[in-house]
Amino acid sequence: MTITGKTNVHYSSWELIKHGVPQGSILGPLLFLLYINDLPKVTAKNAKLVLYADDTSLIITSDSYTEYTIKLNNVLRDVQEWFRSNLLFLNLNKTTYLQFLIKNKQKIGQKITLMSNQITSSTNVKFLGLTIKETLSWKAHIDQMMTRLSSACYAIRIITPLMTEDTLKMIYHAYVHSILMYGIIFWGNSPHSTYIFKIKKR
Repeated sequence: MTITGKTNVHYSSWELIKHGVPQGSILGPLLFLLYINDLPKVTAKNAKLVLYADDTSLIITSDSYTEYTIKLNNVLRDVQEWFRSNLLFLNLNKTTYLQFLIKNKQKIGQKITLMSNQITSSTNVKFLGLTIKETLSWKAHIDQMMTRLSSACYAIRIITPLMTEDTLKMIYHAYVHSILMYGIIFWGNSPHSTYIFKIKKR
């Protein structure tokens, strides 16, 4: 199971953060990372923490349901205490949990609450630009790619009579090739990827 969410700075005794750091500043992300750098130590015993900017994912694994429940409760307790101690809050509107399943495996119906609020269950989650489904199928991600690539193909077809070949190649690499290459090591072997490569040929 993975829990993903956004961590937002609410208040801090640090003078810079207390009075606010301008959004988009170079200093803001550095201060934020310094501020939360001890969070992985809090969850190290029961879960693996994946941090990227303000996106935080907790990955909890176990062979038995009982052990999994114990780990989950311990992690949620520790995280809640860490948030309280550091004067932070979790944006629950952007927080979901995803239970990874294999085929023909029944989903565990479990309600997860944090800070007296229920965390929404999801069948897929967007992580660093990749749409990950609970069954680890890449169909949802590929469907989104097809929409983006179809729009790019249409745009290229419209401007083709007006542009030189070199310019069209630049546009292709910017709007098509970049989408194709991102995460291809994950979704490229999926049976649904044939639709993507058909669009590429167009």
